[in-house]
Amino acid sequence: MTKSTKRIEWTVLGGLGLIIVALAGVFVWSRIAEGTLPLPVIGRISDFELTNQEGGRVSFANLQGQIWVADIIFTRCPGPCAAMTRRLAEIESAAPAGEPVRFVTFTSDPDYDTPAVLRRYGERFHADFSRWSFLTGVKRDIRRLAVDDFKFVVVEKKPEERETADDLFIHSTWFVLVDQKGQVRGWTDRQGQLHAYFDSSDDQDRSRLLTAINQLLRDRST
Repeated sequence: MTKSTKRIEWTVLGGLGLIIVALAGVFVWSRIAEGTLPLPVIGRISDFELTNQEGGRVSFANLQGQIWVADIIFTRCPGPCAAMTRRLAEIESAAPAGEPVRFVTFTSDPDYDTPAVLRRYGERFHADFSRWSFLTGVKRDIRRLAVDDFKFVVVEKKPEERETADDLFIHSTWFVLVDQKGQVRGWTDRQGQLHAYFDSSDDQDRSRLLTAINQLLRDRST
């Protein structure tokens, strides 16, 4: 075999190797894009009982067997809460109808956010109360659930730190996905990094959330 022939052979083999790597990358990315990779289990939600916008009791048992998306806001919020709720309303509208999919919004300001206040707030965003609950209750119980189980950041600002009278809290601006067993489910990016939540302000993350909901609906055994 001449040197020229060897060079051609190595060039061909190298080209084939690059094609194989590229095809493997496309395959992995397509699996991620299609939502067929397993959704990692991040944690589990503990039992709770809170009050919804109708004054009714909502507990962990009421959500068993259903997929649900959770976030935390407060109705007096001068910052991102309205945008978060509007985006969650868009996801709620896009989620499959007639399926066991629920949406749960917790308030970080239960002293002010009574059921009546939460109902008016939900109505502003045309929330479908048949599958979207706005929950209030004892501050200690909400804080335990939000911080310990969902890993939300909820920090009450000191009076001297507030820019306005309603600037009461620093809190997370993400959505959390919970499966039919009450497990928090995340997602994996192209680099194999785990993510425990879906950023409410990121278009791609919101699209990933809808994909993940549909994936859980397909896989009823999770």
